[in-house]
Amino acid sequence: MLHTAHRVGPLRIGVTLGDPCGIGPELVAHALAQPPAGVAMRVFGDATGFSPGRPDDRSARAQVAWLEAAAEAARRGEIDALVTAPISKVWARRAGFTFPGHTEFLAARLGAAEHAMMMASPRLRVVLATTHLPLAEVPRRLGRAEIERAIRLAAYALRDDFGIARPTIGVCGLNPHAGEDGWLGREEIDIVAPAIEAARAALRGVSDAQIVGPLAADSAFAPVHEPRLDAIVALYHDQGLIPVKALDFDRAVNVTLGLPIPRTSPDHGVAYALAGTGRARPASFLAALEMAIAMAERRRSRA
Repeated sequence: MLHTAHRVGPLRIGVTLGDPCGIGPELVAHALAQPPAGVAMRVFGDATGFSPGRPDDRSARAQVAWLEAAAEAARRGEIDALVTAPISKVWARRAGFTFPGHTEFLAARLGAAEHAMMMASPRLRVVLATTHLPLAEVPRRLGRAEIERAIRLAAYALRDDFGIARPTIGVCGLNPHAGEDGWLGREEIDIVAPAIEAARAALRGVSDAQIVGPLAADSAFAPVHEPRLDAIVALYHDQGLIPVKALDFDRAVNVTLGLPIPRTSPDHGVAYALAGTGRARPASFLAALEMAIAMAERRRSRA
């Protein structure tokens, strides 16, 4: 059971160190050097005794143990938000980590019935209907339920975590030109449009979100798109992440939707080649920390 009692006092932000042989420790150290005002930061990790850029079984076990400890603290209501530095999925699996990534792990540990991945940056917010699938698998695995869930979770997040009372959410089509009325594929007719209608029905009376689509993905992300989109639901990984990273690589933040507390992370990996060199850029991690704090503050104000 997750404890979510209303609290006063400083926001309590948990931070996991990630893979201690990657750039996580130096990113966290950079953030701790100038801690945000009014925030109590709790770090789950220990950077001593590990070699930058040289992961081993001990570092693999450590990154998983710290993540488990952070999840337990969240479950007990001891932190108001969580920022996770990158883990190595390859090495984490060697330590018994059976989840595809942070998102699925935290959803399981915190009892989230539904979850989705959002990439948020200064110019775009993108929610993925499917995540880490081979491209050839996407049409087979993409269903109405996945798209409808992504739309709903986007609407809730825009309202509760980003403070947008009447958001507009665009939904991409799968095929070029959103299928051209079935000429270039029927997924928009058979799957995407019904999912949009289902989401509208589910959100009626709950959210004032406007949902538009299916949209041609080659123009949906353009900054001149009308109506202005507060978030876009992309149907597969690269459809959504390429635009975000092209526009705002150093400021993009990975946000897990559907959890009982905000969770963010930087939009990059462990970067073993940079670990210990002092050349790792902290912008994405600091953006993740700033976003987690803002989201936690909004949730507290609504409690």
